[in-house]
Amino acid sequence: MMIPGSCIESFIPETNEDMELLVVEGMITNVREENAIKLSRSLPLGRKKVIKPIKGALVKIIDDNGREVTLTEKVTGTYVTNPSAFTGKVGRKYKLYIDTKTSWISGSHLYESGFVEMKPVPPIDSVYYEKVFISYSEALDRTVEGCQIYLNTGDITDQCRFYRWDYAETWEFRIPFNVPNQRCWITENSKKIDIKSTALLQVNKILDYPLLYITNETDRLDRKYSILVNQYSLTEDEYYYWEKLKNISQNVGSLYDIIPANVNSNIVCTQDPSQKVLGYFSVSAKSSKRLFIDEYFSGQQNFYSMCIKDTIWGAGPIQGLGVYLWVLDDQSQSRPPFRVMTELKSCADCTTRGTTTKPLFWIDSRKK
Repeated sequence: MMIPGSCIESFIPETNEDMELLVVEGMITNVREENAIKLSRSLPLGRKKVIKPIKGALVKIIDDNGREVTLTEKVTGTYVTNPSAFTGKVGRKYKLYIDTKTSWISGSHLYESGFVEMKPVPPIDSVYYEKVFISYSEALDRTVEGCQIYLNTGDITDQCRFYRWDYAETWEFRIPFNVPNQRCWITENSKKIDIKSTALLQVNKILDYPLLYITNETDRLDRKYSILVNQYSLTEDEYYYWEKLKNISQNVGSLYDIIPANVNSNIVCTQDPSQKVLGYFSVSAKSSKRLFIDEYFSGQQNFYSMCIKDTIWGAGPIQGLGVYLWVLDDQSQSRPPFRVMTELKSCADCTTRGTTTKPLFWIDSRKK
């Protein structure tokens, strides 16, 4: 069963179809967590979905005191720090060092960023939501409601004037049939660029920033929903990097997508400075705030209305079971025995979309 979602459209530059450049995606923060640097090759036009990670590279983070930390390749093309050995510090400056150690660009190449200062970030004041009236259906005699999520923040110390946010959405959904994997959770990360500058404002305050709008075209609001919002402090240079990307496309996805070659990176090839590098090495302090939404929204769609295919009487074997037929309701022990069937696995197993493992932060509170 498919639930409608957003479509990410990447900007495709006019460039040589065979040209492959280094793509860098990564950030270090002041939070004790695993920091990841992802290295890949830019993709030929028309092959946006194919990721070409770079394996076996040497990746280091170097601070302005000369301390070096070597990252470990966790999965192919993704290099991570050890949280117990490295945490960024506000006021310190960091640079990224990369030795590709590969022949994809005629042998080993060395890349470096300049030193980037980790700016302090204020806490998020509040994350809140409001119900939004979408429409009224006379035929069904019901109101349809959506949800607008807002953010308030600011910095009374004036140390942070350039902000960026991302978020992770988590929601619970349940299959309305008597199946083993009935209750699941889905987590999705944001795929858009949210930035704001207060550099030209007298008061360093951001009020009622519209972070996310949720319609009734998903099942996010059907039961319980949570959003974790992360706030980052940017240098002025990085802010304008993200602003340029945002102006080119309001729906820029992962940096593994093809990104515009005319957006300048802060990383250069030390052997050949004319060689283009895509992406940015981000250094930022981080603050976070979580919001739970545990309220009824009218007009939520029933995504399981077309699940039931047939009823099979008897308790004998069923041809195609687990291949193109699944059981929605097993009454094989009743008299007379029968089983209600579906041709859609997603109607009978919530793990086709999510996981049965409850998130550690999740609190059960709503009875439904």
